[in-house]
Amino acid sequence: MDTFSAFETSLGEMSLLSQELFAIALSSSVNVLAGIGTIIIGLWLSGKASGMVRKRMSRLPRADKTLIPILASIIRYAGYILTLVVALGQFGVQTTSIIAVLGAAGLAIGLALQGTLSNVASGIMLLLLRPFSVGDWIETNGISGTVREIGLFSTQIDTFENVFISVPNSSIWSSTIVNNSRHTTRRMDIDIGVGYDSDLDVVETALLSLSTDERVLTDPEPIFLVVDYADSAIIVRLRLYARYDDFFALNWDLKRKLKQLLDAHQIEIPFPQRVVHHMAQAAEDLSE
Repeated sequence: MDTFSAFETSLGEMSLLSQELFAIALSSSVNVLAGIGTIIIGLWLSGKASGMVRKRMSRLPRADKTLIPILASIIRYAGYILTLVVALGQFGVQTTSIIAVLGAAGLAIGLALQGTLSNVASGIMLLLLRPFSVGDWIETNGISGTVREIGLFSTQIDTFENVFISVPNSSIWSSTIVNNSRHTTRRMDIDIGVGYDSDLDVVETALLSLSTDERVLTDPEPIFLVVDYADSAIIVRLRLYARYDDFFALNWDLKRKLKQLLDAHQIEIPFPQRVVHHMAQAAEDLSE
């Protein structure tokens, strides 16, 4: 009888133990599924929120196109971090432990990715100081083109040959930046060589007649300059100002008209000539 009672007691304890184990397994499974669901939903929401911000801000007429990609990236990565913290909590990791792990991981990642973090810091400086904006024509590190986007890590540039270039922000920040679009007006110098027998007054009148184009600004006033007396020509210059949007088309048009204008005024465009003396022929001439 005692043996039977002991057996029943053992069965009862085993039943309780199995129930507890089942409850623990069920709870753990629920937490794991909840954590996985949190990760999936969090990643989806982060991408959705980032895309929504980019889309909505792009429609605003006064929105700064330079800031849109940065804000979208910040929202996306902030969503990733929040998703990670919530998911780890679902897995049973304590909040203090999460903070400690993130701190240690941040330090390790910072040491391993110094160049990447340098790009982020440079990107922030580019946004704060604004040496250029989206749509500007810049020159840096031998690269010339139009800025398409300024991101956290790199700046995207489209060259005039329609080539896409992604430049690390740290490379741009540490180099000289030439912004050709910052000012609304640009100076244009057109140099040409004329013959030494040319009347400079006639040349001046001819060149200044080019400034009658409506795209040429009257303030500052176009001027005619004699630049240099070269070996075979007098170098003269027409200096004028134009709006940035008209600069290239005007430059090409004026240079095309310049040849026709000089021909109409019978102004010679000299070219270098070289006189070669043959020593053998010179010796024969001397002997005669």
